[in-house]
Amino acid sequence: MHLSLLLLLSLLLLPPLSAAASSPLTQFRFSKSRLNRQHSATEAPQEIIQVSRPLPFDSLTPSCTLPLFNHTFAYTIDLPPSNATYSPPVNCTWTNAVLQFSVAANGSQYDRIAAVWLSGAELLRTSTAEPSDSEIFWNVRKDVTKYSCLLRQSNLSLAVMLENVVNKIYTGSYRVNLTFLYYDNSSNISATYAPRPNPKSTIRKLRVAQVPVNMNNSLELNDNPADLIIPISAGGEEGFWFKIQSQSDAVFQGIKIPPNTYRAVIEVYVSFHGNDEFWYMNPPDYYIETNNLTTKRGHGAYREVLVKVDDNVVGSVYPFPVIFTGGINPLFWEPVVAIGAFDLPSYEVELTPFLGALLDGKVHYFGFGIADAISFWLVDANLHLWLDEKVDKVQAGPIKYSNPNMCLERESKFQQLDGKFEVEGEKKAEFSGWVNSSAGNFTTYVTTKIEFENEIQFKNNGTYKKVEQEVKVKNKVEVKTQTGASALNMEIEWKYPLKIKIQSLPGAGAGTESYLETTELEQSLEKQKKIGQFESKLQTKQECNGWMFVLDHDVLSGSATTDQSYEVKDSNGCYTRKVSAEGGELSKDNENFLCAVAPA
Repeated sequence: MHLSLLLLLSLLLLPPLSAAASSPLTQFRFSKSRLNRQHSATEAPQEIIQVSRPLPFDSLTPSCTLPLFNHTFAYTIDLPPSNATYSPPVNCTWTNAVLQFSVAANGSQYDRIAAVWLSGAELLRTSTAEPSDSEIFWNVRKDVTKYSCLLRQSNLSLAVMLENVVNKIYTGSYRVNLTFLYYDNSSNISATYAPRPNPKSTIRKLRVAQVPVNMNNSLELNDNPADLIIPISAGGEEGFWFKIQSQSDAVFQGIKIPPNTYRAVIEVYVSFHGNDEFWYMNPPDYYIETNNLTTKRGHGAYREVLVKVDDNVVGSVYPFPVIFTGGINPLFWEPVVAIGAFDLPSYEVELTPFLGALLDGKVHYFGFGIADAISFWLVDANLHLWLDEKVDKVQAGPIKYSNPNMCLERESKFQQLDGKFEVEGEKKAEFSGWVNSSAGNFTTYVTTKIEFENEIQFKNNGTYKKVEQEVKVKNKVEVKTQTGASALNMEIEWKYPLKIKIQSLPGAGAGTESYLETTELEQSLEKQKKIGQFESKLQTKQECNGWMFVLDHDVLSGSATTDQSYEVKDSNGCYTRKVSAEGGELSKDNENFLCAVAPA
């Protein structure tokens, strides 16, 4: 048996330490700056991957390519984003666009959050891998066709934010290249665009773009891009995201909607950091106060992003718990990162039922709040609008508004550092409203159902931590004619269960301040989508096991394994990939583009 494994097993048999020597809220974010590894001088750079399905036009040759941005992010903390001027390539016919975000790095460093904005509208929220002395690199390819109305405009400001610290300990810089690739996927598709809004004005007045109404189009944004996109974002000096520090923080952007708008969708980008990076592991405040703990990571384990118009809640976002590459155990995430770490999901909220209130020619305030939040969250949004060229103004009105507060049940039982904390709740929201445009009078019905469960357990004087969480979100959007016939429909159901187990043994390492930590993680993402006759189902799951000796935020030594399965089936075909990693290297990588044949 391996010596390190024997040592690990013997240490796990030690009795738990006293409550005074331990806290259940040890660090959950780590650096590998002190991790001792042998590297060859001729060692090839290692690719870090996020398992995902290749884009449908990856096999096509781009009609044109636009290398636009090349920058090294060294010491960039408290600096504004880096910028470039964007104009689409001339004499290029395209229907689809891809953003390729490529990064290379070496030297020790924490994980960092990053984003790309075009004229203040966010195109990509991403994070970095944690580099080591030997070089690593990765590529993110994202379909950005839904931003076509911006991508067809010239002389726009492209901004990239990646705050980083470089000093004697953290030596890693991130070398970023950004390229747009354009594909002509169908000669029968032509994208349209609208004039650029002024991203610096607090209240934006917009002139109307002239584009046709086509009620036969899909409700999917990449299939039917909006005619106008208005960013709901900050000024840009510290990035275009709003920084929310607490549940009482509220951020708003004043916008005057064009009077010929017949559909509206708000697309929300959100990520969580600081004391709320692992919000799903936070106990209640009174547990922390009773035990005289110094941590600020509290306020319970429920969070809800509230989307507001004129201080009325018009939708909610329950974010997928993305784990960055320094999270839980950084040895899990080499060379396979956690689900969503390189391409954080955005969340769409259908606002068409509210056009009756928004099309009154007045400025309305779009904003966000986060229930139970502590410092800090980064949030912004893009407002997608579809416009009717045949009329100066469409008519619209509300029918139903039903948005009860989340019905939460909380239960806490603890004695000293050991205890169990449960939060569960459910909610159903319903909105509907009619719009009378040149295409006719249509009513949009929006239904959202949410189920939330979280359980945290602390045992053995708080040295053992177990978290189980499951979120289910079901969204349905249906557009009906005056006769009640269904014209368009879209149903999306998300499920994302999460299980984490952490066992800490303080003082078990080489020094009295170091400790041994064993970690287990199981995370899944399931997404079922039905748009008209199109159906798709995505299932991906990661299972991780490992141990590490830790001093403060630094991993001194350790080992980990990660297994991930990824499967998607839709009306266009199938894709599966199964990967395994151990000791920072891929041990298995099987990929298949064929659909399994059902047994006779």
